[in-house]
Amino acid sequence: MIRSELIQKIAEENPHLYQRDVERLVNTIFEEITSALERGDRVELRGFGAFSVKKRDARIGRNPRTGEAVQVEEKHVPFFKCGKMLRERLNGEKP
Repeated sequence: MIRSELIQKIAEENPHLYQRDVERLVNTIFEEITSALERGDRVELRGFGAFSVKKRDARIGRNPRTGEAVQVEEKHVPFFKCGKMLRERLNGEKP
């Protein structure tokens, strides 16, 4: 599902809301999650999962085409850990 499909689905399930308001709501939620991750905070959505940032140290990598050693800089990457309720639902387990 992409962002526009999510907005459309929420708008269909809530006919009392205008689509532009649903779009603003979804964009605000994503912006807040992004801002929190930029600050290094953890975002937890109970029953769904948690977003956090992990640090990857600098290392020596290899160019897959030439096999040449390449310096890879330190970086921060987003990380998602699935919540227990979501994992149980995906696996067909009863909570």
